[in-house]
Formats: sequence, C-alpha cells, structure tokens
Amino acid sequence: MCEANAYVYEDGEESLFLENVDILRPEGDRIYLRNLFGEQKEFEGRIREISLIRHKILLEKK
Repeated sequence: MCEANAYVYEDGEESLFLENVDILRPEGDRIYLRNLFGEQKEFEGRIREISLIRHKILLEKK
C-alpha cells in the first residue's frame, strides 16, 4: 500500500497527526486530510515536506 502518515513538526519534534492518509488537499490556509478508514481532519498551516519513499507527510503550523 502507498498510504502515508501525517506528522506535525513543532519545536524540532514530530507528533503523529493522522495515520494511513489517502487524500491530502490544500484548501487556502488549511489542509484537508482523509485516511483509508474515512477519518477526516483539517490542519491549519502548510506542508513542510513529503517523503514518498518513507510514506511520510510533515506539516507545520503557521
């Protein structure tokens, strides 16, 4: 499977935000995420980095 986990980067630390992300869609100042199980979250901030090899999405607050 090719899903990624989303983490929030803050003060040099990464904390898990959402596992098994299937959809990631920027919507203005927010990022909409939905996982394989239908769980939906919105994050206010920006994408810091996406690693396709490590299946990792790193988000950062404004």
